[in-house]
Amino acid sequence: MKRKAGRLLAITLLSGLFTICARGEEAAMLDGKALFHEKCAMCHRVMGMGTGLLARRVDEPFLEKRTDLTADYVIHAARSGIGNMPAIPRGEASDEQLEAIATYLAAGNAE
Repeated sequence: MKRKAGRLLAITLLSGLFTICARGEEAAMLDGKALFHEKCAMCHRVMGMGTGLLARRVDEPFLEKRTDLTADYVIHAARSGIGNMPAIPRGEASDEQLEAIATYLAAGNAE
């Protein structure tokens, strides 16, 4: 009886440890700048289609240099699509990933 309780306790503790480690890895993966480069840069960096199309409509087509973006606007534009940009489904970028990207862009991180 004591062995079963000991094993159950050990399994519970290990399960908690794995959960904590997974959350740490998830937090490390939510670097807005890195996610922007991974998921958005193919269209929204130099020579990207999104940058070229935005250059026709706004003074600053590079999203990373804009100071007028809010996180809510970025999330809405990405999930709904805007202009020629298609909607980005959760399979392409999770809500957490998109929130990290939006927070990064809303900070006006000029580079």
